Amino acid sequence: MQTLDREVLDKCTQWLAEGRQPWLCTIVGTVGSAPRPVGSLLACTADGLQVGSVSGGCVEEEMLAQLRAGLVEPGRPLLQEYGVTAEENERLGLPCGGRLSLLLQSLDARDADWLRPVVEALAERHCIRRELTMESNDTQVSAANGFQQLQWDGQRLQQWFGPRQRMLLVGAGQLARSLAELALAMDYEVMVTDPRKDWLDQWEGPEVPLISGMPDDAVRDHASDAHSLVITLTHDPRIDDMALMEALASDALYVGALGSMRTTEKRLERLRQLELSQAQLDRLHAPVGLDIGSKTPIEIAVAIMAELVALKRRRSGQ
Repeated sequence: MQTLDREVLDKCTQWLAEGRQPWLCTIVGTVGSAPRPVGSLLACTADGLQVGSVSGGCVEEEMLAQLRAGLVEPGRPLLQEYGVTAEENERLGLPCGGRLSLLLQSLDARDADWLRPVVEALAERHCIRRELTMESNDTQVSAANGFQQLQWDGQRLQQWFGPRQRMLLVGAGQLARSLAELALAMDYEVMVTDPRKDWLDQWEGPEVPLISGMPDDAVRDHASDAHSLVITLTHDPRIDDMALMEALASDALYVGALGSMRTTEKRLERLRQLELSQAQLDRLHAPVGLDIGSKTPIEIAVAIMAELVALKRRRSGQ
């Protein structure tokens, strides 16, 4: 569920429209330490255009040289391994005996038929599944209810694509600035909302959409689907509670609120009075972030992002 996936697939669609025949490379397996996770994509052309990454090192250079030499025939996907020997590991810069299994696929005009619906689904914030059969080189796509990890059995690839996760920060203070910077670096789409116009006017954080108006409207309009995260940061119950009430009743993936344990207890009591169910209240992550003794805005932002990483790994079974 990364922006880079969409960029790679967008480029493949563009190159095909220009009459090029790009290669699409997918990491389908790793052994030991690997610089990029399973599912990472890279696309390249014979004249040296490239987008995405499978190693960030010399693997790309060697692979492109092999592709130019005709390693992958049109219409015949190929599984290629890198880092099999110690000598190859040293030459390619793979860490700690790591090994990459790459599925290399030569694309032609027919592949635009499956690339277009994938790009469109991501633009509409939907999940979609790609299935490639090695023997026939046939690719099919279908709608998916959610995101899953890539599956590969040696003959068939199943890969799920989903939209970029959107983080809505309620409150345009210093903590929101630190959190926005970290979240952007970790590939989240970030938005900031605050009903206090002067706070938005004084925003000094990264360039992100700033949404004025009531916080519950901002949640409803921008962060209510299953790929969204809502985090309240103002310490003002008149602002935070409205956003939380809407977010907890929505499909939002994650809802967090800044505050101490005492503040959280008072907040939960107020939300009960607003007739939220216990199941909805149980979805609230508060106090938000891992308990690492953080005090400063950047430390609190680190704690929040660490919690999101932990939850993401837990959901994926890692």
